[in-house]
Formats: sequence, structure tokens, C-alpha cells
Amino acid sequence: MSGDKRMPQFVIERNMPGVGNSSAADLKGASQTSCNVLRELGPEIQWVHSYVTDDKIYCVYRAPSEGIIRDHAQRAGFPADRISQVRTIIDPTTSE
Repeated sequence: MSGDKRMPQFVIERNMPGVGNSSAADLKGASQTSCNVLRELGPEIQWVHSYVTDDKIYCVYRAPSEGIIRDHAQRAGFPADRISQVRTIIDPTTSE
């Protein structure tokens, strides 16, 4: 059963002033750049999704370590100002 454990998840905080005003084409281009680097790095790092706010992007990734996330950011040319490992996920069902 231990082989079935999920890969660690991380939240990456990217300080990108004004990113919330990016065009759909700009966001598509950034997504394509990210995916191209992910393909180069192999299947052990996975981008789950990202939240774009006015001045930051918060990305959720699955990866074995923080190091490969930093490598992805450097190769893609994106900031990775803070990387935090997710320890637990809670939601409304946690209260039941």
C-alpha cells in the first residue's frame, strides 16, 4: 500500500506585479512554456493548476522535492519566491 502514496504537493508563490491584467494570449504562452519545461523534466513533476491574482500567481504542483520545482522555475524563467509543501488538505467534509 505504501507504493500507492501520493506524490508530495507544493504551493508555489510567484510575485509577478500586474499579472492579473495579462491577456489570454499571454497566459496561454506562459502555460505553454511551463508545459514544455515539464516535458523536458519528465513525469515526476506535475502541474496541477494555478490561481492568478492581481500581482501573484499561486501554483499547485506535485513533485518529489522542492529542488525539481526550483529547476522548473529557473528553466521556464518564472519566479518561485516561496515554495511550501502541503502537509494536509482540508475541506468542508473535514468537519463531519
